[in-house]
Amino acid sequence: MRYEWLVGLLLLAQPKDMPFQLKDSPNGHQTAQIQREPYTTHLLDVPLVDTQKLDRLAEQIDKAIYRKPVNAIINDSGGIVKEVAGVRLNRRAFIEQFYGHYYAEGPLKMELPQLAIYPKVDSELLANIRVRPIGYYVTYFNSNNRHRFTNLKLATQAINNYVVQPNETFSFNRVVGVRTPSRGYMPAKVIVRGEFSEGIGGGICQISSTLYNAVDRAGLTIVERYSHSRSVPYVPHGRDATVNWGGPDFSFRNDYNQPILIRAHTMPGQVHISITSSDVINVKQRNVPGAAKVIPEEIQLNSDVGIDLP
Repeated sequence: MRYEWLVGLLLLAQPKDMPFQLKDSPNGHQTAQIQREPYTTHLLDVPLVDTQKLDRLAEQIDKAIYRKPVNAIINDSGGIVKEVAGVRLNRRAFIEQFYGHYYAEGPLKMELPQLAIYPKVDSELLANIRVRPIGYYVTYFNSNNRHRFTNLKLATQAINNYVVQPNETFSFNRVVGVRTPSRGYMPAKVIVRGEFSEGIGGGICQISSTLYNAVDRAGLTIVERYSHSRSVPYVPHGRDATVNWGGPDFSFRNDYNQPILIRAHTMPGQVHISITSSDVINVKQRNVPGAAKVIPEEIQLNSDVGIDLP
């Protein structure tokens, strides 16, 4: 995958009066052409490097060239998409180079020293922990409720392919993030203090509840879970996990000595979540009751409006 177009955008976005300019070098790295005067202080007419301004320069360039690493994932066909390393500025090497070029003649131009940022999940790890299924759960919903269907798909996409390392705690709210219209979430019915209301992202408690039952079946440690103020139809009574941004969260900890992988998919009428790991994991599974396949009729608030439960 190539990133030249990103560099081009960065160059176009740089104001013309900036004291440095970034360019591509023939070997694929980036170079910086820097004006000396903005980073110079004078002592008895002797030009010296202003160290505070140099530190700020290093920070600016680091932000300009930073590229976030991309984890390996399993695609919809079951194949592994290889990881992509990220990049950031090697600040220590950059400052050393700056001093070396500062007192030389000619333009202050240097190739930027970079550090690779390796992703958390690479292809080898992913191939190793997709081997053994240790937990799964399936719930059902009315796919005719398009807003709810959209919200469910967005939430499963957020947790799909997520790897939880040994001793790491998974937080549903942190991983899924804020549910806003700008991120594609739609208004749908939610339960607020025992009453039905409409809110952005309504319905995703079905994803957190399905995940809860899958990880509980896998024997993982439940850290935080809250039930709705009234029963929901997609899981047995007391087997739900309500979530709300800035409020209740669902979280669990991986106390096994192997990483675990979450695979989550929403298809018309069904939510599937599975937990897998390596073949050497010592699993202590729990018995968890399955969800009913019969979808309850929508509750009628009045003669004209029907809602699907959160």
